[in-house]
Amino acid sequence: MLYKFLYSLHSVYFPFNVFRYITFRSALAVLTAMLVTFVFAPVIIRWLRGMSLTQQIRDDGPEGHKTKEGTPTMGGLIILLSIFVSMLLWGDLSNTYVQIMLVSLGLFGGIGFLDDYLKISRRNSKGLSSRLKFSLQIICALGIGLFLSANHLDQYTSMLSVPFFKKWLVNLGWFYLPFIVLVIVGSSNAVNLTDGIDGLAIGLIAVAALANGALIYMSGHKGLADYLQLLYLPHTGELAIFCGAMFGSALGFLWYNSHPAEVFMGDVGSLGLGGALGTLAVISKQEIVLALVGGVFVAETLSVILQVASFKLTGKRIFLMAPLHHHFELKGWPESKVIVRFWIVGIVLALLSLATLKVR
Repeated sequence: MLYKFLYSLHSVYFPFNVFRYITFRSALAVLTAMLVTFVFAPVIIRWLRGMSLTQQIRDDGPEGHKTKEGTPTMGGLIILLSIFVSMLLWGDLSNTYVQIMLVSLGLFGGIGFLDDYLKISRRNSKGLSSRLKFSLQIICALGIGLFLSANHLDQYTSMLSVPFFKKWLVNLGWFYLPFIVLVIVGSSNAVNLTDGIDGLAIGLIAVAALANGALIYMSGHKGLADYLQLLYLPHTGELAIFCGAMFGSALGFLWYNSHPAEVFMGDVGSLGLGGALGTLAVISKQEIVLALVGGVFVAETLSVILQVASFKLTGKRIFLMAPLHHHFELKGWPESKVIVRFWIVGIVLALLSLATLKVR
């Protein structure tokens, strides 16, 4: 909470008043997260390699991925470190929503850490059992949902906001809690499924963090919320700083994770960041918009669901391989081309999500 100390100096030297502004601190959060990543990533990558914490490639994956065997994994620790340090310096840690976001990131990142550790210790690509992993995710999401349901700061508890319309709200009633669990757990696993080739998931995370940061800032700013016909959600604007930290950490990590990757983020990164995105959507009442911003994540998840369902029901596969990015790899697209084209789709979808503001 360095910013509070610096802001307190504004009575002595007026320019320190700039630290009260969320936009300024968001920019500092981006730069800080990137700096922390650049400073600590080389050290952590060497440590991961020295400890033989390396990637175990799935046996049924594309043949070309065998060359990735032995690349350090669990690089998500770098991402989590940079976000936590950035928020410690520039975020308001007394803000309830900031606390929820840090807890969500830590809990889902912890599940991912355990999954990664088991994969490495067993020397195969299977970590936690699917049942145990889902159970832990549901418990964490349920805890977050219960807290948000009882949150006296939120006057729209149990409400679902429908985009493209001015403050059209649907009261989910008792279904609100299961809905929260579905969004958070679904988001966490969607990012995890997308994290299959160098830089794909983390690049899309950067895009989603930027779009979510803009939406959250406007929802937490009364003047902008009234002008744009958005729900005004007091105290949530501070989460724009969290989005800034996420964006900065994603850019910094992409420096090392771009093709050919020097390190993979592993489940500690993908589950943690996915859970954080889902929690952001629930807090900001942008659950439906999340499906648009993260459209690539949704498509990747649906490809797995459809592939499994088709094979069990008909014995035939819809895609050459699921998730979807592997399908295009097997069709002959170079890995770098799959990554960049998926990024382009992600950017277009993020722009469409911001366009919903004008349509309202």
